[in-house]
Amino acid sequence: MFSFTRMISSVSAALALASVSSVLAVPINNNVTPLVSRATAPTPAFVVYSDRFISGDVFPTADQLTGWNVVALSFLTLNGPFDQAAAYAQLPADTRAAKKAEYAAAGINIIVSAFGETDKPTTAGADPVGTANTMAQFVVANQLDGIDVDYEDLDAMNKGDGAAEQWVTTFTQTLRQTLPQGQFILTHAPLAPWLSPNQQFAAGAYLTIHKNVGSMIDWYNIQFYNQGLYTDCEGLLNTAGGPFPGSSLFEIANNGVDLNKLVIGKPGGASDATNGFIDPFTLGTCVDQAKAKGWNGGVMAFQFPNADAAWIKAAKGTSFA
Repeated sequence: MFSFTRMISSVSAALALASVSSVLAVPINNNVTPLVSRATAPTPAFVVYSDRFISGDVFPTADQLTGWNVVALSFLTLNGPFDQAAAYAQLPADTRAAKKAEYAAAGINIIVSAFGETDKPTTAGADPVGTANTMAQFVVANQLDGIDVDYEDLDAMNKGDGAAEQWVTTFTQTLRQTLPQGQFILTHAPLAPWLSPNQQFAAGAYLTIHKNVGSMIDWYNIQFYNQGLYTDCEGLLNTAGGPFPGSSLFEIANNGVDLNKLVIGKPGGASDATNGFIDPFTLGTCVDQAKAKGWNGGVMAFQFPNADAAWIKAAKGTSFA
């Protein structure tokens, strides 16, 4: 879920992403006692991604994250942890335990986000079973509360041959073998158009994945940005239009996805995405409209520090005091 050039093109097959010459196992920190985490998936979910390096203490304090209940450390890739995921894993064990205790006392879960924009696991030929097992081990070894699947292999998804959908399905099933539901959080972060019927995604994209393993996924951190759409409440909630009709919040629910599994994802600041930013106070009015129509999913932002305690307070509107 990097912040640049993530727009799906209805003409181009996919974005040009960095190639992976070999699929490497994610290194596991063997100095960490593999204690098993336990986490109940929060409802509604207020999720903030942390990818950008933060000076000083490396991670925000719990006070800076007031109003959020999940922090997603980004990213755990085919080549190992990078950015904030790596920074967390490299902390001394006592420092990491103290940070997790600080967050837990404030009601904040810590998960790791897998892949992101630069990873293309299906195209790279990564084994979904082996990759899932290694990433699940990373979660357990670092005493995290779960994992977010930010699969963005646009090349594979746009082929429409079903390989992407099957890869994500197998990967998700395998994760759940080590990270049982009700004990670990498992979320996905699909691009909004992937949850709508579209000829560009001939094998069904995330609508197929949802049919296959949606019951195993706690919620979807939907990326309502980088498509030149979802820039006002009407487009975000009711009628997406453009090249991806059927991909607004309530349209996705009408496509067969549980409304309350749909978390509205937005950039924390205009610099955190190519387009799709809505200022948090305006977003709060959209949230109020959605809540009035029966939605209770929550809000996601990419990324801290633009999306901080003040941001989520505004984005919650009057619905989630």
